[in-house]
Amino acid sequence: MAARSRSLWERRRSLMPRLRFPPELPVSQRRDEIRRLLIEHQVLVVCGETGSGKTTQLPKICLDAGRGVAGMIGHTQPRRIAARGVAARIAEELGSATGRLVGYKVRFTDDTSDDCLVKVMTDGILLAEIQSDRLLERYDTIIIDEAHERSLNIDFLLGYLRQLLPRRPDLKLIITSATIDPQRFSRHFGDAPVVEVSGRTYPVEIRYRPIETAEGEEEPDVINAVVETTQQLAGEGSGDILVFLPGEREIRETAEALRDRHPRQTQVLPLYARLSADEQARIFQPHPGRRIVLATNVAETSLTVPGIRFVVDSGLARVSRYSPRSKVQRLPVEPISQASAQQRSGRCGRIGPGVCVRLYSESDFLARPAFTEPEILRTNLAGVILRMKFLGLGEVGTFAFIDPPDGRQVRDGLQTLTEIGAIDAKQELTPLGRRLARLPVDPRVGRMILAGMEENCLEEVLIVAAALSVQDPRERPLDQAALADASHARFRDERSDFLSYLKLWDWFHEQAVHVSGNRLRRLCRDSFISCVRMREWKDVHHQLKSMVSEMEPASPRSARAGEAGGHERSGRL
Repeated sequence: MAARSRSLWERRRSLMPRLRFPPELPVSQRRDEIRRLLIEHQVLVVCGETGSGKTTQLPKICLDAGRGVAGMIGHTQPRRIAARGVAARIAEELGSATGRLVGYKVRFTDDTSDDCLVKVMTDGILLAEIQSDRLLERYDTIIIDEAHERSLNIDFLLGYLRQLLPRRPDLKLIITSATIDPQRFSRHFGDAPVVEVSGRTYPVEIRYRPIETAEGEEEPDVINAVVETTQQLAGEGSGDILVFLPGEREIRETAEALRDRHPRQTQVLPLYARLSADEQARIFQPHPGRRIVLATNVAETSLTVPGIRFVVDSGLARVSRYSPRSKVQRLPVEPISQASAQQRSGRCGRIGPGVCVRLYSESDFLARPAFTEPEILRTNLAGVILRMKFLGLGEVGTFAFIDPPDGRQVRDGLQTLTEIGAIDAKQELTPLGRRLARLPVDPRVGRMILAGMEENCLEEVLIVAAALSVQDPRERPLDQAALADASHARFRDERSDFLSYLKLWDWFHEQAVHVSGNRLRRLCRDSFISCVRMREWKDVHHQLKSMVSEMEPASPRSARAGEAGGHERSGRL
């Protein structure tokens, strides 16, 4: 066994590529310091602005320090598209094809091999691997990237790793963050060293221009303020303008107003989650003249829009927030934190000196909270508690979260699990709860699936459950909203939105029988349906169906769903 381990070690050592570090990246200038601290400490926090090179160069610095030989370097990303892109970029810099020395794993795709030294994955994938590899023995280094986002997955991983590290003294952990409270991560891991890497930024002038509420109106006129501010900035010189707005509706209405008041050669482009991939890609394409980009908070830290010289910040964002009293997860519009405001202003300091106009007062800015509240403090904890009980990680109230949740949230999560039968009166997992914990969906959606098995409508419920787990495939371009609404009307069912999902599912698969490939994509585009998201919906449905089929053998009440293939169904909800 020892001889085999040594042989594997020598083989992986022989795969070590020649490393080059682009000198123009700020992180390359701190390479020796980061390498030394990584060798001397088990945990290291690296913070820096987008563009500093930390995401692509840190795995290479780890290789330079001898990591990746005893196990892979696991590199997490919050989003699938980022995981693919980061893996491709690192592989290119190492002179390797993706999947060989550098691979990636996201939901439905595993492009890794036994020779991979670096494995890029979503944080959800690493969480799922804990179930079968409790000590994460396949890794000798873990990099948690974009930790400042403080998603549930990131907070869960950081809490788990703090408990794991004493049991794995050979395991190294690097936490990367934008310049948003890195000392909090340091304190969580016993005052781990912090390396601050400056981004390639220029000075940014901050201007405050509070919006005045019109007489007789309850809310300030954000749209008119944006129009007036962009006109003023357009007169100060060339350069693109990035406007931060809270949501899709505000972006759509502001875009219409801007097109009426700006020259025809000025491009006005939206940037939000429901846009098609082609529309989002327009943001990064070269263009003549001026461009005004209207974005949600997606452009704060996780995405850099090129060519921005001016920023207009409404100071607002839609924040997912759960109410234990009403049992509803809402998306209210709220003032952003000081940290988010600083991130927004930094978007215009990439190509030269920039100007950020905040549509609120300086006193308003100073009165705001310093940091955005982590997701774990504003979400339903039923799924978190269920996962922790299934993994045997103890109680949520004593788990090593950076910010422990409020007792009311914990009680509400426990109540939800009790109501759906996942835990008993002693708050222990029931057999049903163990089955729910194996499904990668919200516990309430999972309970729908198990009920569908009992009520002889599993196939229909699986379709709806998968739809609730992916982004809505119905697209609504700003300049063709009426046409999109008319096209989507065929799927509408007045009895239930769930039945509308079934109509859309049936339509897509009926078309797929007669056309395929490019013709199917064109048909979807003409019908304002995202073919990519439809395929993702189909993949999630297939995953859930496979998991359900493995949970228990088909019974007389659920056999029909097990026998149904593809999109065919013999019953209705």
